[in-house]
Amino acid sequence: MIVRVLEQAQQSDIGPVAVACDDKEIADAVMDHGGRAVMTRTDHVSGSDRIQEAADLLDPENRFDVILNVQGDVPLIEPNAIRAAFVPLAIPDVSIGTIMTEITDPRFRQDPSFVKAVTTPNGQGQHKALYFTRTTAPGGDGPLFQHVGIYAYRRTALDRFVKLAPSPLELREKLEQLRALEAGMRIDVSVIDSAPMDVNTPEDLERARAAYQTL
Repeated sequence: MIVRVLEQAQQSDIGPVAVACDDKEIADAVMDHGGRAVMTRTDHVSGSDRIQEAADLLDPENRFDVILNVQGDVPLIEPNAIRAAFVPLAIPDVSIGTIMTEITDPRFRQDPSFVKAVTTPNGQGQHKALYFTRTTAPGGDGPLFQHVGIYAYRRTALDRFVKLAPSPLELREKLEQLRALEAGMRIDVSVIDSAPMDVNTPEDLERARAAYQTL
C-alpha cells in the first residue's frame, strides 16, 4: 500500500518525493521499489509531526516553502487529487491546503471512519474549513463531504503546527487538523471528483484491494 501511494505521489509531478517512516521494513520496501525513504523518530503523535522532522532532515536549508503530506492510507489517490491540495495556497492567508469529496454512498454518511469536512465557500472556487468531525455533519438537507487526509503546508505553518500541544478537540475527535483550527490557522479545501477511500479498517482494505484489481 505504501509503495502504491509513493507511485501516485511521484506521478503527480509536484517535486521531490520521500517516504517518512520509523520502520525499517517499510523503508526497505520503498527503496526496493526505487523510492527514497527517511527514518524518523518513533514518538510522533501525528503524521504532520513526522513530516516536519523529515522535511528538516531532507531540506535543512529550507529551499522548499511548501511541504505536502500524503498519508500512506490512500492507495487509490489520483495524481490530480494530490495536486489539488496545493490550490488553496494561492490565497496568502491560507496556512494549509487540503481536499474533500462528496459522499455519494448513503452507507458512509454516518460512518465515523469517513471524516466529514464542514466548510463554507471562500469566494475563490474552494472552501474555508470551519470544522472536521467523525459525526454526520452538518445537519439538514444538502451534501456531505468526506475529508481526504492530504495536507499542503506552508513551511512556516508546519513549523508552527508541530510546536503546538495536541488540542482538546484534536484529542477528542482523533483528528490532527483540529489542532491547527483551534490555534486560529486557516485551512482551505479543494473539492475533487474522485473518492479515494482511506484504509482505516480491514473492511476498507478489502474494498481497496477489490477496487485496485479493476484498474
